[in-house]
Amino acid sequence: MTVANFSLAGKVAIVTGGSRGIGRSIAVALAEAGADVCVAARKVEALEESVAAIRATGRKGIAVPTNVRDMDALQNLVNETKAQLGRIDILVNNAATNPVFGPIANIDERAWDTTMNTNVKSAFFLSKMVREAIKEHGAGGTIINVSSTGGFRAGGGLGTYSVSKAAIIMLTQVCAKEWGVDGIRVNCIAPGLIKTEFSRALWDNEAALKNSRAQSPLRRIGEPDEMAGACVYFASEASSFTTGQTLILDGGGLA
Repeated sequence: MTVANFSLAGKVAIVTGGSRGIGRSIAVALAEAGADVCVAARKVEALEESVAAIRATGRKGIAVPTNVRDMDALQNLVNETKAQLGRIDILVNNAATNPVFGPIANIDERAWDTTMNTNVKSAFFLSKMVREAIKEHGAGGTIINVSSTGGFRAGGGLGTYSVSKAAIIMLTQVCAKEWGVDGIRVNCIAPGLIKTEFSRALWDNEAALKNSRAQSPLRRIGEPDEMAGACVYFASEASSFTTGQTLILDGGGLA
């Protein structure tokens, strides 16, 4: 008997925001662990490299263009994944946006709604849809949300984003508490500053990068691939008695 089973053989996963950065790394890691993976983003062209990397592991990989703010598009994502890969066992809610950087008093309604609809509303409603898909096969499944250390600590210029990521942490706990009876575990990762295109404004500046490194016990920022192992853990039987939890992946910055 395997004591710690990290295998995802026979499982099917959806990863939103899977075209680059953290989402791409998570998608490839799930495939390396044995899952077939559907990656979603707005433009199919942006997903081609991720699909190629998934298929290079020997697993099936597909791309479904998806605007996560569109409910019909989310349902299409679920339907296409089932049609092409047979079932759904794992969902990673990674898609997010931060359209405005600056004081929260300057945020207008459009920017607020865009942030909340992308980062929170889409995660909730896609999770509901995937819950139904998991219940169809009755073998249970896992949902992994991607929050941020911004959900624990307010940061200058990232007010609305931080509020949305704090909401994701509570969404994780609420869904975990209500859906455990369905055999669905819901967990969350909270990355710190990771070197991605999404966060370029926070690290592509010598002074800001120096400050970030100084605040980290490891004296560096993270890489996208360093987020993936936690997701494999949460998706696999290795975490079979873990639900409702948020794992901070920030090199010790919040310690």
